Amino acid sequence: MGTIQELIATYGYIAIFLMLVLGIVGLPIPDEVLMTIVGYFTNIHVLNYELAIFVSFAGALIGMIISYLIGRKAGRPLIAKYGKWIGLKEKRMMKVERWMKKYGPFSLVFGYFIPGFRHVTCYFAGIGKMKLKTYITFAALGALLWCFTFITIGKVVGVIQD
Repeated sequence: MGTIQELIATYGYIAIFLMLVLGIVGLPIPDEVLMTIVGYFTNIHVLNYELAIFVSFAGALIGMIISYLIGRKAGRPLIAKYGKWIGLKEKRMMKVERWMKKYGPFSLVFGYFIPGFRHVTCYFAGIGKMKLKTYITFAALGALLWCFTFITIGKVVGVIQD
């Protein structure tokens, strides 16, 4: 947590953006902790609240688009080659694709609030060839709600602590 605070204090909005992009793509960055720290920094006026939400939203959305594109371009061949080692055989992938077609857009919005799940849904939306326009619409909605919620929580907690 100290490292995240140092990075934000030193590099500001660019650190937030890059950590979110990398965290959404799948690197082990505690996204919820990051967002609440950002919210706290808005409370103590190190960061601007609205700009922090915008930069966080942009980082999260770019990370989701990268994950989608990786899933779309490389997902199927990787699963065909290595899926059997992790239990993703063709039959299971067909179930995942059907599920994504039925619930995928909504899973992007609500799944964003479940750590780990948001990462997988991005890749599977790409593997399942969800239309890019649909994907971006629902991914953007989920990212905006998630950023707003956790930054606001951090800001409110900061008010309570003061």
